[in-house]
Amino acid sequence: MVVMSIGGVDPSAGAGIFADIKVFQALNVYGTGVVTALTAQNPNNFFSIKPLDSNYIISQIDSILDIYPVKYIKTGMLYSKENIKIVSKKIQEYDFKAIIDPIMQSTSGGNLSQGDLSDCMKKHILKHAILTTPNIYEAEKLTGIKITDEKSAINASLKLGETCDNVITGGHLNGINIININGKITTKKHPIIQTTNLHGTGCNLTAAITSYLEKQNNLTQSITKSIQYTQKSIKNGKHKTLIPPNKIK
Repeated sequence: MVVMSIGGVDPSAGAGIFADIKVFQALNVYGTGVVTALTAQNPNNFFSIKPLDSNYIISQIDSILDIYPVKYIKTGMLYSKENIKIVSKKIQEYDFKAIIDPIMQSTSGGNLSQGDLSDCMKKHILKHAILTTPNIYEAEKLTGIKITDEKSAINASLKLGETCDNVITGGHLNGINIININGKITTKKHPIIQTTNLHGTGCNLTAAITSYLEKQNNLTQSITKSIQYTQKSIKNGKHKTLIPPNKIK
């Protein structure tokens, strides 16, 4: 059982490919990773980003498929319109079943995209995906609908559903996840946990969905189990604010 993550590198390993690989391993699937960009960040601060050449992204994907029979993939930070188009072509070439996390900004506030990528995502990659998992801010950009409550989130999910099945995640919606599969809306509410351990939760969710699909769960089962997995990760995760050496007395 081999899956793939296409996204950025977070050196703190709380998000991005490093986080995805940990989720894959925890759920007993073999994870591979294709890097789109390097970042300098941690759960509290974002410092800089260094994108990789698009042709090198192609080489990474091809090298993995040269030996591993990958079916399910997830994408995180793609960074540019060119990368979105390239990954979309690879999804079609290899007939990947793709879960798209439309990341545009990091939890710590860093801009993870080269301009507004929402139109490019809709045009080039979401129509070839089996699922996308925006938070409410990403869903607003993808649909043009202002989300203020559950009703407006459902309207946004239905509009986005014209292009792709989706989950509008509930972290900024009082814990209400809006799930749209084949035009059918369901909601799953989870308790809001008061914690600082939220860095990379979207990565955890999509990596878990990818893993459960590879383990032959259907889409609904995979989403449900992954929401539960992410909740446990938030509850049990450890987030420590390190004291700078010059502050230690």
